[in-house]
Amino acid sequence: MPTIAPPAASSADAHDALRRARVYLARVAEPPATSLAAFVEVHGPIEAAARVRAGDVPDAVREETGARREQDLVDEDLAAAAQAGARLILPEDQEWPGWRMLCLSAAATHGITWAAPPMALWARGPAHLAGILDTAVTIAGSQTATSYGEHVAAEFGSGLAAAGTTVVAGTSYGIDGAAHRGALAADGTTLAILACGIDFTYPAGHRTLIDRIAAQGLVISEYPPGTPPARHRFIARRRLLAGLSDGTVLVEGTAQGQSRFTGLCAAALGRSSMAVPGPITSRQSGGCHDLMRTGTAIPVTSVDDIHETISSGHAGVRQRA
Repeated sequence: MPTIAPPAASSADAHDALRRARVYLARVAEPPATSLAAFVEVHGPIEAAARVRAGDVPDAVREETGARREQDLVDEDLAAAAQAGARLILPEDQEWPGWRMLCLSAAATHGITWAAPPMALWARGPAHLAGILDTAVTIAGSQTATSYGEHVAAEFGSGLAAAGTTVVAGTSYGIDGAAHRGALAADGTTLAILACGIDFTYPAGHRTLIDRIAAQGLVISEYPPGTPPARHRFIARRRLLAGLSDGTVLVEGTAQGQSRFTGLCAAALGRSSMAVPGPITSRQSGGCHDLMRTGTAIPVTSVDDIHETISSGHAGVRQRA
């Protein structure tokens, strides 16, 4: 009798297997997992997930995944995301901003260990991620901003959004919140990148703001549902804030503050790095002045300055953050 070949898996089945593999991989290593990302690039997510589960991986990948490889919480993560009204965006999906992620992949290939792209992204909101990043600017700065800093951030957020540019920021107090509110006030699009699970509201005082962003724009996270915020996750988030836009504007930040490093990340990734001058007596503008003094950032004082800088492709002095 002739051999009957088994039916080929449907495209829906194949995509579900891909999705489940990436959900598993997103949990088993703390981002940015450079070795795991390279392993997935070589073997594909389905085979890579199977080999991680079995412990059949190189030592560098084992170091990143060994503590969590038995945490197979795919069904729980998908259910928690659905309950939070979130969807999953894979690198294999049309919504994935692949051309924006190229700078992260390239930097990781050249030894910048903090630059690995995410395994997947959880998203809440109606906006199409790749579409809203066609033209985008990140606004970063201190949580303990001055009234001057918050005013500038809100004005920039409003002006950029009114011009059709997506405003990208974290959801922290101070500069981040002011930038988001400015964009929303102009009925524009704003993208919030979390340093915790998509089902977390952080900071708690920005619950209403985050819900407004999710209703009008998009909130994303690379972390599985249920992941709490932590200092190292805010540090890891800098690469997404810097890499997913045309350029980063540091509005306020001290010379030792974390927000300054987002400007350094932008320069290291070949993006435009910009900074707003402040009073020379203001400690909160120390990080801005340092970036300008070293040539890492271009001084900007208006939305027109920002657009001119990103149009020229000026990336400042490339430095490793």
